[in-house]
Amino acid sequence: MNVPAHDEVHIASFVVQHRDDALPALAAAVAGHGDLELAVRGDTRSVVLCESADRHALMDRVDQLQAVPGVLNVLLVYHHAEPGQALDEPVDLSLSPASASGASA
Repeated sequence: MNVPAHDEVHIASFVVQHRDDALPALAAAVAGHGDLELAVRGDTRSVVLCESADRHALMDRVDQLQAVPGVLNVLLVYHHAEPGQALDEPVDLSLSPASASGASA
């Protein structure tokens, strides 16, 4: 997703509880939105990832997923937001937990 540097990027994951016959409808709903990805498909629980430009879009996706026939619940399990330009900055690997413990990559 191309987000202007001055905008925030919101990354979230949802656990979607659904009936076993609802997976095709859930997959179709996710495929209809460029900011969603069906990361894990399960018989009655699936994981959906969302990367959006604002928290309102993120919450709209929760509402849209809850409206899918056969979806019982949508749980927000992770949400991270930061300025878009921060995603382009280099990562200092000397600050990683592995380097602090002496482990090598």
